[in-house]
Amino acid sequence: MTPPASSHRSRRDFLQMTSLGMGGLALAHLLHADGLLAAGRDHAAGPGGADLRPRPGHFPAQAKSMILLFQTGGPSQMDLFDPKPELQKRSGQQHSVQFEFFQKGSQDNTLLGSPFKFAPRGDCGMEISNLLPNIATVADDLCLVRSMFNENNNHPPGTQCINTGKIFPHRPTLGAWISYALGSENQNLPAFVVLRDPNGYPNGGTRLWDNGWLSALFRGTEIQSRGAAVLNLHPSRKTPAGVQRANLDLLAQLNEHRRQHFPTESDLEARIRNYELAARMQANAEQVLDLSRETEATRRIYGIDNPTTENYGTRCLMARRMVESGVRFVQVMVPVKGTDMPWDQHKNLKGGLESICGMVDKPSAGLIRDLKQRGLLDSTIVLWTGEFGRLPISQHGHGRDHNRHAFSLLLAGGGFKPGHTYGATDEFGYSSMEPRVSCPDLHATLLHQLGLDHTLLYYRHAGRDERLTDPEVTGARVVRDILVKGQDPTVA
Repeated sequence: MTPPASSHRSRRDFLQMTSLGMGGLALAHLLHADGLLAAGRDHAAGPGGADLRPRPGHFPAQAKSMILLFQTGGPSQMDLFDPKPELQKRSGQQHSVQFEFFQKGSQDNTLLGSPFKFAPRGDCGMEISNLLPNIATVADDLCLVRSMFNENNNHPPGTQCINTGKIFPHRPTLGAWISYALGSENQNLPAFVVLRDPNGYPNGGTRLWDNGWLSALFRGTEIQSRGAAVLNLHPSRKTPAGVQRANLDLLAQLNEHRRQHFPTESDLEARIRNYELAARMQANAEQVLDLSRETEATRRIYGIDNPTTENYGTRCLMARRMVESGVRFVQVMVPVKGTDMPWDQHKNLKGGLESICGMVDKPSAGLIRDLKQRGLLDSTIVLWTGEFGRLPISQHGHGRDHNRHAFSLLLAGGGFKPGHTYGATDEFGYSSMEPRVSCPDLHATLLHQLGLDHTLLYYRHAGRDERLTDPEVTGARVVRDILVKGQDPTVA
């Protein structure tokens, strides 16, 4: 339509002239939101999809699945994995420099030595505390990283950082990113499964397995380790098989009709796919999660025969069955008996550590041993970590406050160097030293072992190519010194 010759434009004229431009902007926004713009696909070679079908990575992977044993609360590095002779020698003395503390009661800077003994473990001689006698028996399968650090010493942002790479809430977690990138090898189970303590939620709750602005399809799915494995999996009333099948077929037709009318509604698409997955799980999930199929010998490996370890051991055994069945990412949460942060010993350090270590030590070691004897450890990454560490000074005389500057973690399988200790902290265990490893560095390395280049894995959100590691900001790098040499396809 030819605009009027007059320089004056009415609102109707303006809308007529610009309607196509506004429509183009709106269309671009919708396409960006669903990751469908051609330019967005062309400039990033990374995978990522709107379903759970298995997808290849950027290069051959060392591992195809991952189990995260998340220890909420901040395990104490100098009491578990990082012995400090100088700290022991000067215990009870005042330190000359004020350490950064989080809570009151830590200001007097009185050094506190560990009440626990360390010894070299395995052929590799890895030093591990006597608090973890079972984990000590698999030392030759472990890669111990002692130079980790976090960006915040408060639990919520700290757990966000170790799970999402940044301290801010509502970002996709590691499991969601991996599910988005690689899908699942089993279409009858979720790609990302969460096994939490049936007694309650850890500190951080469901944010610890959030999908953020990724499709809800990639959010962690909670599976119960007590009672019915999947809540509301079966109809509340018994119906004949033919009727149930007819109901599902009708629902599928209605969903498809709705999908055709709203092709850009990613939330609708995710909801439909979740219902379809739930229908498939009715026939498959309970069989995978039926632990009665396991031998008594296997159950003993995980400590299921002991009331102290039964809770956590059950979930570690379920995690093995999950990855064995093709689930991509399993997140096993720490027991929450008495507290939602069992590693958070501001008081009663000795008693608190003895209690939580007694619950998780044997199941953690049992998982690694069982994966190895079944030939699954090479293709499965096991990560044992909390969100940060503890201070080398006393709090209330017999506890330790938060410390973001240093913590230790364990890796096993998936091409990580077995029997290897990497990095160090200062003489008191307060600050990690070069080579330091950030949370984004850890994520870049985990993605690498799963066949993913962290710089190419992205999702278009709010006009920006979002990445788990945000390398331009964080400087994230793959920590190649903790990887088995000769098995990296990206190194000539």
